[in-house]
Order: sequence, then C-alpha cells, then structure tokens
Amino acid sequence: MRPTEKRLFRAAKFGNVQEIQRVRCKSENPCLKGLYNRPNWYCIVSDFTLKGWTALHVAAINGKVEVLKTLIEAGANVDLGDDFINVYRTSIEKGLHSIDVLVKREDEFSDRLNNRATFQGFTALHYAVLADHIEVVKVLLEKGADPSLENEAGHRPIEYARSEEMKQLLRSPTAKENGWSDDEHPLVFLFLGSSGIGKTELAKQLAAYIHKGKPSGFIRLDMSEYQEKHEVAKLIGAPPGYVGYDNGGQLTKELKKCSNAVVLFDEVDKAHPDVLTVLLQLFDEGRLTDGKGKTIQCKDAIFVMTSNLASDEIAEHALQLRKEAEEITTQRLEGKLDDVELSEKIAISRQFKDKVVQPILKRHFRRDEFLGRINEIVYFLPFSRSELLKLVSKELDFWAKKAKETHNIELKWDHSVESILTDGYDVHYGARSIKYEVERRVVNQLAAAHERGAIGNGSTVWLVAHWPATETEVPVIKLRVKAPGVKEFIDIDEEEPLIKKINLNFF
Repeated sequence: MRPTEKRLFRAAKFGNVQEIQRVRCKSENPCLKGLYNRPNWYCIVSDFTLKGWTALHVAAINGKVEVLKTLIEAGANVDLGDDFINVYRTSIEKGLHSIDVLVKREDEFSDRLNNRATFQGFTALHYAVLADHIEVVKVLLEKGADPSLENEAGHRPIEYARSEEMKQLLRSPTAKENGWSDDEHPLVFLFLGSSGIGKTELAKQLAAYIHKGKPSGFIRLDMSEYQEKHEVAKLIGAPPGYVGYDNGGQLTKELKKCSNAVVLFDEVDKAHPDVLTVLLQLFDEGRLTDGKGKTIQCKDAIFVMTSNLASDEIAEHALQLRKEAEEITTQRLEGKLDDVELSEKIAISRQFKDKVVQPILKRHFRRDEFLGRINEIVYFLPFSRSELLKLVSKELDFWAKKAKETHNIELKWDHSVESILTDGYDVHYGARSIKYEVERRVVNQLAAAHERGAIGNGSTVWLVAHWPATETEVPVIKLRVKAPGVKEFIDIDEEEPLIKKINLNFF
C-alpha cells in the first residue's frame, strides 16, 4: 500500500476527516495526475487495497459518519463490493502468509469480525448493517446505496439486520421501489413505543431516502390538533360556503404537490374518530376527496402513524426480555451455559403482540377495519446500554463542537463520564432524557464556569467522574480546566467561587 493510501485508510478507520481532506488536496495536485489517465484521488477512493477493501468499507464498518460523507462527496462508489474473501483464501490468492493477512485485516479494517467468515461482495451498506451502525445506514441510503444488492453468498444487507428499526429502514422503500407491493393500496405503518425513542426520526429518514431530501416528500401532521369533530375540515378542506373554503385542507394541499410523499400522522391516537374515518378511506382506496370535490390519487404514498399506546407495556416487556438475556449472557461467560449467542438484541414475541398489544389498540380505536389496513406494526423498544452510550457520546460531541465554534473552548471527557450520564436514561422519555441529563449535569456546569470566568477563550475542559465512597451517594461529574499556555489541568469547583462571591456581598 502506498503511503498516501495508508494515511487515507487509517484516517477512515479512526474518523479523521481533516486528514482525508489533506490527502485529497495532495492527490489532486495537477502534478500528480496521470495514474490510469485519471486523477490520483479518484483511484484512491475507488480502488481496492491489496487485500480487497476500500476506504468507504473501512468507514462503514467502524461507524465513521462524517468520513463516510466526505468520501462519498469526493466520488467514492457507494455500491462497490469488497473483494476480500477470508483470511485463508486471501492469503493463498495474494501469496501472503495468513498471519500477515489477519494482522492487516484487524489493524487496517476491523478486529470485530470473524476471520473465518467470507465477506466477498459486501458493500458499505452490508458492513454498516452488520455492525448495526444505523446512522451510517441512513447516510448510505440517502446517498443512493442500493439495499437490494447481494454479496457473493447471495445475501442482501437486510439479512444481517438485527433490530426492527434497521429492518424497517431497509425493507419498506425497496419493496415499494421494486414492485413488490399492492399497487391498489398505499403502504401503511403504525410505529409503537415510548416518547423520544425514534419513531418520528425514522419516518423522516424514510422520506429522505425515497425523495432524496426533497422537502415536499415529507408531510407531517400533529394529530393532537384534530381532536374535535369539526377539525376534519382542517384536514381535507372546508366545503363550499364555509370559512376557509379557498384555503384547502392541510393534507390534501400537500398531497397535491407530491402524491407519493411519506405522510406522518404523529400521535394518531389523539385524533377524533371522524378523522380516523377519513384516514380509513385514504388507507383503503389510496385516494382522498377534498372540500372542493376534487379527488387526489395517492396510492404510491407511504403513510406512517405513531402512537404511545401500549408504550408502558412494551417497555416493561422489553426490559424483562433484556434482563433475561443479560442473565443468560452472564451464565455463558461464567461457563454455566454452552452455545448461547451473546447479544443485546431482543424481539417482541407474537404472543405478546396478540394477547397484550392488540387488545389495547382495539379498545382505543374500536374498529377492526382501521387496524386491518395497517401493513405492519413496528415496535420501538427501550435503548440497550450500548445504544445509550452512543446517544451520550453523540450529545457530548454536539456540545463539544458548539463550545469550540462559539467560545473556542476544547471539551474532552473520560469514558466513565459517559457511563454516569447513561444512568440518567428514563424509558418513558427516551433519548430526550439523555439530552436533558447532559444539559443538567454538564452544560449547566460549563455555562456557570464560563459566566464566572473560570473558563474562557482557548481553554481546554476535561470532564472527569468522581465516584462516591458509599453506594447511596450519586457519582459526580467535575470540570478540570487547562488555561492557554499552561501544561497542567486544575480542578474547579462549581459552587465554592459563587458562594464566596455571595459572602462578600452580604458580610
């Protein structure tokens, strides 16, 4: 591997966007063009390494979203398959020692994969799904990655998906696009789960994939605004002679602009029964008549309803399943059980759906024909520990970027801080509880320290965890600060300087 390529692949693995941009600038130098009659950069991002994989594959398997975007924007082929077979076959074909190939695979690509498995034909999407990097999958789909492509073993990316959210993200658009759906009826989904668990976000990403980010391709209606009977007119338009006749309906007006849009009915359980009657016609016949008597055909639309119905039951059931899975994992690690797969992934049982969830839905909607038009119910389960750590990391990254851009303050933290913030998760509020926990325990401290002048332009702040002496006490997150030009970090106390200031004022 040439030095430039080595730098590129290492940057792709560790998420160094700046290094990739430097490699690109150097490779696109006019003096360096001519390799294969194409610019060097094109060759670097499109060609394989000696072992078979590309930089895009490396970014996908390691979950480096920003690197992925940079490579795609620079011309990387999103649908290119990996030429790597497995360690032993590749070593024979390349004339290398198998140990050397194994070391290279783990060092340059990933050490998480089975070295005996075959990966020939794996696209970046295959790898992202296999590693369960849903953000990477969303980016790849937005950039035009084909989820129907098969690897050499004949498997599509969806066959490696473990979570329902991932499967749904890959399944719905491809079935519709490839003609494997009922042309007479639109696709209808019901997303069930607690607040802040990703139901609305998944609908947005689905629309972004299908319509390539076109604004009219996503229609969102908050059904809490349609709780009264007369508000049906707000949905489809007022009849002749009534106020608002010329304005048209909120839904019909948008569907006229894009008849195959992804339509989100948020919190559908709050809508008036007469509104549900309109939706039933829409789901059943794929058309809607507005207040002016004009019919809008929308059989190619995808309708998504979200609801918090049965969210407590789903959360409790999922937590129990996860607890049982953790107990099995513990026993397996202790050697008490054999041949048990170690996984955080759980699935809602058919019996639970039929005996618990369905009665709740029937009791609320009171009409089987409405529920009968739903193609699939998607269950959003409470986040696992590893997923929560990713959410915390993402939220801290957001504030670190904001601190750097707004105040030129560099923010770093220990891994133990992420663990403390993860404990603030509330299953009833989902990802929002993590957001609030970070703001309450980290951002508020930073804001107070900045206001007191303890941190400022050019400072480096390190978040550290202070563990209590007893189990009854709560662990604390403290700030350590290094001023510009100073080598050592110093601890700053959140309250003491403020108390001293108050004392000076009153005594």
